[in-house]
Amino acid sequence: MQNKQKFILKLFPEIMIKGSSAKRQMVGQLYANLTNILEKIDAGIEVKKHSDKIEIYSPLSCLEAVKQKLTNTSGIETVLEVTQVDNITTLDALKVAVEKLVAPKLTNKTFVVRAKRSGKHPFTSMDIERSVGGYLLAHTQAKKVQLKNPDITVEFELIQDQLNLITARYSGLSGFPLGTQGDILSLMSGGFDSTIASYLTMKRGIKTHFIFFNLGGMAHEIGVKQVAFYLWSKFASSHKVKFISIPFDDVIGEIFASTPPTYMGVMLKRLMLQASEQIADKLEIDALLTGESVAQVSSQTLRNLALIDQATNKLVLRPLATMNKPEIIALAEKIGTRHFAENMPEYCGVISQNPITHGSFKRMEKVAQKFNYDVLQKAVDDAKIIDIDTVVDDVNQLQAVEIVNEIDPDKHTIIDIRTEGKELTTKAKQIAIPFHNLKKEFEKLPQNKEYLLYCDKGVMSQLHAQYLIDHYKCDNVKVYRPKED
Repeated sequence: MQNKQKFILKLFPEIMIKGSSAKRQMVGQLYANLTNILEKIDAGIEVKKHSDKIEIYSPLSCLEAVKQKLTNTSGIETVLEVTQVDNITTLDALKVAVEKLVAPKLTNKTFVVRAKRSGKHPFTSMDIERSVGGYLLAHTQAKKVQLKNPDITVEFELIQDQLNLITARYSGLSGFPLGTQGDILSLMSGGFDSTIASYLTMKRGIKTHFIFFNLGGMAHEIGVKQVAFYLWSKFASSHKVKFISIPFDDVIGEIFASTPPTYMGVMLKRLMLQASEQIADKLEIDALLTGESVAQVSSQTLRNLALIDQATNKLVLRPLATMNKPEIIALAEKIGTRHFAENMPEYCGVISQNPITHGSFKRMEKVAQKFNYDVLQKAVDDAKIIDIDTVVDDVNQLQAVEIVNEIDPDKHTIIDIRTEGKELTTKAKQIAIPFHNLKKEFEKLPQNKEYLLYCDKGVMSQLHAQYLIDHYKCDNVKVYRPKED
């Protein structure tokens, strides 16, 4: 299509081996997800559904945004960027069309032709490769055909009379389309483990909601909301999900009053599951998710995990159970959550002295009976449930961060918290401090100045401004949002 770039989306292989009904449902869900996501980028993006693939036609003005969404949407194995040529009815026409498209880049290069075809033709895919390869060798400045390790692979698909020349190939997220595998409630602390666990369930097609137990004040909650919002907006924005916050400070107090120190860690995890079960029942969610990894800490031995699971009738998934910390950190680096985890405010809710590593079922039963569950019930009753896409508005309601649209160069200093991007056009002083360094760098700045935080969409700047205000008890931080043209 003129002035549009075509993408062909190859589906996750496990989708293709499902029965016809299940496959049809999954392809339909992926089509709906993509339509929902891409229309937010540009109303001119077209999404076409086929039984074994999905095609996207994107305006050239938003290609990068489209590619990012396609490669971060579960259910897609490979994203092919292609040039389409129609009405290819003969092998001779195919050779000429391919030569016109690839000739310039073959000069002094070795190459190989890889072709796939579907439909009715008087020639095979191998015939295509031999014929097109010979034609390109004769009609371009290519060095030679080289079957192994060529400089360039000329790759295309012929679908009846339509040629799709592949110009770029990107790895997709794989997994099942979001929304095809039910809902789960993720116990989020904002650190490495719970974040990666949530990512993995999203990737598997599970609609992942978030529940946070506040042990350390507003700054911690804002930090967790920030990483939850990031995960949702990058990998799951086709669906609305919930963020639940439960005040757990009184529960911690009751643990100290009623629980032996060696069992405090296990007891805390049990109470979190029990509270999560009540919220999950309310939201009609069938399973819970944690980031626990076997033997990583004392509460995560097999015996202690068994003691913890006794507290709930819900299915508890632990996708990180057999992963080690370096693997988890590497995955966090890959998906962009490492900086969030490393800069998450740390709060010690329960410090166990000599924590038990092989707890007793009988002892656990006696310990649990001493706890005053009215305290837990009150915490659950006080839970706040919001839609994840309203996180920024919710944070601002806690303590409104002033938004500045016009800059006074004599008064304001802009802190650009983006990790990359062009410098702003303004006469005001600008400081570049990526969001993940803001906590330690802000306290070094002169506090008699007024600072305006800036990011592209205004989401991160509002969350971080609120964090700085809460953490440093300061009143010299605002958000800069330029007026739209």
